[in-house]
Amino acid sequence: MPDVVLVHGSLDGAASFARVVRRLDDLRVITYDRRGYRGSRRMRPLGVLEDHVKDLVALVGPGQAVVVGHSYGGDVALGAAIAAPGAVVGVGAYEPPLAWLDWWPRRARQPGDEDPARFAENFFRRMVGDAAWERADDKMRRRIEADGPALMAELTSLRSSGAPFDIGALSVPAVFGRGSDSRPHHRRAVEELHGLVTGSELFEAEGAAHGVHLTHPSAFATMVRRVVDAALSPDRVLDASRSADQRQQQP
Repeated sequence: MPDVVLVHGSLDGAASFARVVRRLDDLRVITYDRRGYRGSRRMRPLGVLEDHVKDLVALVGPGQAVVVGHSYGGDVALGAAIAAPGAVVGVGAYEPPLAWLDWWPRRARQPGDEDPARFAENFFRRMVGDAAWERADDKMRRRIEADGPALMAELTSLRSSGAPFDIGALSVPAVFGRGSDSRPHHRRAVEELHGLVTGSELFEAEGAAHGVHLTHPSAFATMVRRVVDAALSPDRVLDASRSADQRQQQP
């Protein structure tokens, strides 16, 4: 049985998966704080997806693992699956941002010289809601604000560069997840990825939006199990290998 590594999104941390992990107690699940966040705030440099991918590949090591990422963590998981298909044997991505595509929504202004703490607050308010920010105690607010530099760096990098990976090079079983109540651009991203990756599965979490691991942990746990099942299925592994061989033979 491969290990399962969960990769958190922007302005988040490993602890947010706690309720998901409890629903996967028969699996060996690994969570970690990505560079720049919480327990890994001192890691530098910040903001380049390639560095997060290298961190994840190093965490998996010589063994085999299934990696499942939420939001920006989905981009990290996909990048690792493409970079190290021998170690990453299955990948799941829940609403990964495709900010390099022309149709992805743009903010009125880019982070630039904006104060990182205020940028983190505004991002939290936009993604989670004003009411949640108002309910947060001082300790939680300071923690969110401290993650501002990492948030600014990774979003700036993702929006200002081209595609960080070639999704057509993905050669392991994949599950792409989205919420039935998610924003249109999040849902479209998953739809497009599913259409581009032959043999992939589209998983829909009923009643959930972007923060599925917090609001619907059982649904996210189910998605994780779908990735594990896909990785262990001989037919799916064979199909992925054939697809990779076909791509290599194309001129």
